[in-house]
Amino acid sequence: MFYRQWRGYTALVLIPALGLLSWQVGAQILRSEAKPVPPRLAYMQPVPGLSYQQLRLFREGEKELSVPWVVFPGLGGHWGLGPTFIADACSVCHVQAGRGRTVDNTIIVQQLLRVSVPGAGPHGAPNPHPNYGDQLQVFGVSVGLKENRKPGEADVYVDWLPHRVKLGDGTVVELRKPVVRIDNLSFGPLGDDTMTSLRNTQALFGLGYLEAVTEATLKDIAARQQTQGLNGRLNYVRDDVRNKTSVGRFGWKANQPSIRQQIAAAFLGDMGVTSSLYIEENCQPVQTLCLAMPPGKRPELLNYNWDQLEFWQAALAPPPPRKLDDPQVQRGEQLFEQAKCAQCHVPELQTGDYKLLPLIAMQKFRAFTDLLLHDMGDDLADGRPDYLAGPRDWRTPPLWGIGMSAQVNGSTNLLHDGRARNVLEAILWHGGEAKAARDSFADMPQADRDALIAFVNAL
Repeated sequence: MFYRQWRGYTALVLIPALGLLSWQVGAQILRSEAKPVPPRLAYMQPVPGLSYQQLRLFREGEKELSVPWVVFPGLGGHWGLGPTFIADACSVCHVQAGRGRTVDNTIIVQQLLRVSVPGAGPHGAPNPHPNYGDQLQVFGVSVGLKENRKPGEADVYVDWLPHRVKLGDGTVVELRKPVVRIDNLSFGPLGDDTMTSLRNTQALFGLGYLEAVTEATLKDIAARQQTQGLNGRLNYVRDDVRNKTSVGRFGWKANQPSIRQQIAAAFLGDMGVTSSLYIEENCQPVQTLCLAMPPGKRPELLNYNWDQLEFWQAALAPPPPRKLDDPQVQRGEQLFEQAKCAQCHVPELQTGDYKLLPLIAMQKFRAFTDLLLHDMGDDLADGRPDYLAGPRDWRTPPLWGIGMSAQVNGSTNLLHDGRARNVLEAILWHGGEAKAARDSFADMPQADRDALIAFVNAL
């Protein structure tokens, strides 16, 4: 079947044995295991100090990430794939728990394309497209869904437009900007008013720490930034798990409030797998065959598997920093502060109480994020609002583990759409509130730029 052929296209190993790390005031808590970790498994280690029962729960959650989902009533995996989908296993996009890779001249695999129309949906969420929902599904099951030309909703490709910038010392850097190409739409044209946003897969480690940071801590950071001429803001989003409005923490625009909800949303949106939280299949009214496909309204992701996945993801650890005694890295840290990068990429945060994993409660850790929304300028704008996040707003991404991406994922694609191929390019795309820091970096001599980049890659 089509989905089996496609699955074999991607290198799949997602998130097997993951681990966790935490930092205290500047010092890493040493791993309880003395065994060295191969670089390719740097994002996949379990948190030191887990009990035997917790480690078993962690391993069970880990298994779920690599299990393929198949069409009901298929064999060789969990029932419930589709009817339309981006991937048939979490491991397809989150290879080794890391970031997605951009591709050329082929249908996107580790990226997705959000779509919406003007206005706001329920509770302030983006208004879904009437024919395609909130993202284009590039694949579909082969049985019973071919209403038009293809099982999926559309073919999505990304081309790259060169964009050259000159630095203070005359160095010219060629950047690239994505140009999305959409072919073979199965349910009619998108319409001129449709808003789109290309999204790259994010890393999964360290999310337990980020979830455990209190709202009060984030508000304090935002208040401090106001005195520094910045406008960091919390996104407040619909919390379907708790049936209320909560602080958004995850996603490129901080549109998910918790690990648990993010899992359920990804299963439905990316694999067409329902849960007790999202019981309706991912089919728009015009997709009549999609709506008619079995097995109907029942949770395909079972609650106990969901629990395992939630714990597993909370207990994924960022890799430890490296080369911190290197003089170049130490110089880079000073320059990072001088350029005021640390105003948004806040080096140190502290967790509060955390019932899911008390082991990491009341811990200081170094993620280099404020979890706040910032205006990043026109060049990075996607023109698509998301709750309180405007078209130019993006959540500050954590920097921890960024230097291991090449060894883990075989790529170093950064920013929300993967346009940056390395840290240098990512910095040079910064605008809006980050423009002053970007310009400070661009005006540095080559040796200083190299030092700052070395520091970021050491995190």
